[in-house]
Amino acid sequence: MILERRKTRDLSRLALARFANRAQRAAGLAGEVNVLLTSDAELRQLNLQFRHKDQPTDVLSFPDPQAQGGDIAISLQTARTQAASLGHDLLTEVKVLILHGMLHLAGHDHESDRGQMLKLESRLRAGLNLPAGLIERTTSTPRRRP
Repeated sequence: MILERRKTRDLSRLALARFANRAQRAAGLAGEVNVLLTSDAELRQLNLQFRHKDQPTDVLSFPDPQAQGGDIAISLQTARTQAASLGHDLLTEVKVLILHGMLHLAGHDHESDRGQMLKLESRLRAGLNLPAGLIERTTSTPRRRP
C-alpha cells in the first residue's frame, strides 16, 4: 500500500503500487508492505528515533519478520534532489528507493554483508530496468543517464 503524507503531481500512485508489488515479489517478501511518501522532516524524526541519527535520509525500512513484510518510509524531498543530480525523474528515483527498502525488509544489510546485498540489488535493478542503486552510488562515481 502506498501512503502519501506528501502528495506530488510527479508520481502516479498506481505506477508506484504496481512497481512495489513487483519489487516485493523480487525481494521474496510474502507479507504486507506499506510505503510512506513523506518529507525530510519526518524522515529526520524517524532516523533519530530508530537509528539515533539526527539527520534526514532518503529511505528507512522497518521489517516485520513475523509477517514477512514491514514498512518503508521515503523522503520525497531527498528523492527529488537525488533524481535531479543523477539525471532521471522522481518516479525512477522512488522506485530505486522502494527496491532498496524491500531488500532491507527481506533481511539484507549492505553495511555488514560483504557485498551480497549489492550483488542482489544490482541484479534485481537490471531486471526491473532501473539505474544505479543506492549501494552502487556509494561505491562508484554516479553516471547520468541520457
